[in-house]
Amino acid sequence: MQVSVHNLSKSFGSVRANDRLTLRFEAGKIHGVLGENGAGKSTLMKLVAGFLRPDEGVIRFDGRDAALRGPGDALRAGVGMIHQDPLDLPAFTALENLLCATPRSAIASWAEGRRLLVELAGRLGFTVEPEMPVARLSIGQRQQLEIIRLLARGARVLILDEPTTGITAEQTRALFAALRQLAAAGNTVLFVSHKLEEVAALCDTVCVLRAGRLVGEQMGMPVPQAVLLGLMFDTAVAAVRGAEAPPAGDGGTLEPPVTRPVAGEVVWRLEGVTAREGAVTLRNLNLEVPAGRVLGLAGLDGSGQQLLLRLLAGHARPDTGRVLVGSTDLTGAGSRAYRAAGIEYLPADRLAEGVIGALSLSDHFALQQTGRLVDRRQAERAAREAIAAYGIKATPVTPINALSGGNQQRAMLALVPPRCRGLACEQPTRGLDVASARTIWHSLLARRADGCAIVFASADLDELIEYSDEVLVFFAGQISPPLPRAQLSVARLGELIGGVGFAEGGTT
Repeated sequence: MQVSVHNLSKSFGSVRANDRLTLRFEAGKIHGVLGENGAGKSTLMKLVAGFLRPDEGVIRFDGRDAALRGPGDALRAGVGMIHQDPLDLPAFTALENLLCATPRSAIASWAEGRRLLVELAGRLGFTVEPEMPVARLSIGQRQQLEIIRLLARGARVLILDEPTTGITAEQTRALFAALRQLAAAGNTVLFVSHKLEEVAALCDTVCVLRAGRLVGEQMGMPVPQAVLLGLMFDTAVAAVRGAEAPPAGDGGTLEPPVTRPVAGEVVWRLEGVTAREGAVTLRNLNLEVPAGRVLGLAGLDGSGQQLLLRLLAGHARPDTGRVLVGSTDLTGAGSRAYRAAGIEYLPADRLAEGVIGALSLSDHFALQQTGRLVDRRQAERAAREAIAAYGIKATPVTPINALSGGNQQRAMLALVPPRCRGLACEQPTRGLDVASARTIWHSLLARRADGCAIVFASADLDELIEYSDEVLVFFAGQISPPLPRAQLSVARLGELIGGVGFAEGGTT
């Protein structure tokens, strides 16, 4: 099905997210939509998928005007969208999610639903079991379930918004193979990303948005990376590093701050910890994380990295053993006690666990105030300072859920108190373009320089190698000891994650 938009515009308050866009996406192809965070990619896709209504302009499917009152109208017309954060019901099984989102006329019985789920999963090379609770699925598997659900509803156009964020290399390969198969069958795929390598490997055409406007028409791939970078950041490739610099007022350099010597305080100490969450079990874990240290967590999705982060932040409790913050035993205490001790948690699922989507940045700063009366002026002032310091493309009163994924991530980090002792981060650069990711890491390394200990999980091996002082590798229920960065390369880390030579790595 052909999708086209004509003079499409959308604003959020004073922010013009899409500015008179005219584009056409042909059937049977994979179309890349590139742009830095806040360029307007997600807004355009939400307009096409019916989640938003345009202020002006026309959306057409196969040349016919589409008056979309909601995503249901778009799906009935054959257009479905897979978001960065899948829209599902974690308490339900995969099969229950499929059935509750599909009209009875399309799937007449549980047996028919199970057959269809298994058939589509097998055809696309996905690993989704019908009776598995969604809460126990990885982000990649939840995404696979979303694709199956949309196809079962008759979608002929699939929109994927930053689909490789937070999923493993293996799941990315499976996703790309499935998308190529769907396009070859005549479906239309819109692939929203900021990752040039992925667009080059997958897409037939590419367009580029910047500041809500179309700056690169539909271009047949391959297109030189230098051209795409120049369009994304409004600069020649030689100057792209300047686009990666921190926001104005932050010194104008990206060089990480020099780590000041910190007294040998241990921020986290785990003694003989065994913990279980879903199908994941960590056994007899002993670990110390000193102040001013960055510890990376590597492994296949669902290998225990998230459970360790949740233990460090008090969101999960050990079955045996002790968790200490400094010299204080917080074993069994909740997350509030950990926050009082200076520990903060940045989850991968921002809108579910990190921020309140309907509230603005000013509202969030107001919620952090400890006085009996809320000082709205102080909250708005704090929001303006955060927007300037972190380069957030928003106003103090813009709802968080109206921001792009990258700007939501920056907002979540901006809300972390300046003097926290430890940060447990799950996918800290999830959904960010290269410039935004480096800005986030500039801020994180500045916190490390002040003595903050940082533990982060990432599926990006380059990120783990570049920013970790040491790396823990998770494989098949085992955890390596902290491996110094100097002993690792991307190739070696990939081998360990896949179990190659894992025993030789000195596992616990």
